[in-house]
Amino acid sequence: MDDLKNLNEDQQKQILFMMLVQQHQQIGMMGLGKLKNPATDTIERDLSSAKYAIDTLNALSDYTKGNLPAELKSYLDQTLTNLRLNYADEAKKDASTSESSDHQSDED
Repeated sequence: MDDLKNLNEDQQKQILFMMLVQQHQQIGMMGLGKLKNPATDTIERDLSSAKYAIDTLNALSDYTKGNLPAELKSYLDQTLTNLRLNYADEAKKDASTSESSDHQSDED
């Protein structure tokens, strides 16, 4: 954080904004089972946690619309797109898993 002292106020705010986005991206990726939880050093898949991170970044995007420099808007948009695609993929895995278990229980 001492490196921020060498930047002007606007540059500091932009870096802090990117760090905020990155924190929620990491929370989302942990919830999707794509990153280890650093506290437990294990993969812990929790789609509701991932959805919370996506919803939070989406709200941030909505509330900052028209107020972000192009680079920050692009960073936020790319982060949201990546999280949404990964979330959809993981949700689809859950759906296909529950369908196959439904079919097995029907056959029993």
